[in-house]
Amino acid sequence: MQKTRLSNKGQIVIPMPIRVARGWKSGLEFRVKETDEGILLKPIKTFKRTKIGEVVGCTGYNGPRKSLEEMDAAIAKGVKDGNDRG
Repeated sequence: MQKTRLSNKGQIVIPMPIRVARGWKSGLEFRVKETDEGILLKPIKTFKRTKIGEVVGCTGYNGPRKSLEEMDAAIAKGVKDGNDRG
């Protein structure tokens, strides 16, 4: 079992063998959950950075372009139709 210490700023150092084994690099963010036995650190998985060209067209829509006004109207109609089914 590894050992670490809480600093006066509330920080702890995760021992290097654990960081290396898990592939944790500097700057990695964690979710912190309190448990009956202590705390649980869960790394927050980030998505690979993408460029707009890599995701444009991912919806599969091949029809004519719609204006923002047309999209807003379609959303409002969908909300209204959904509320009518109530």
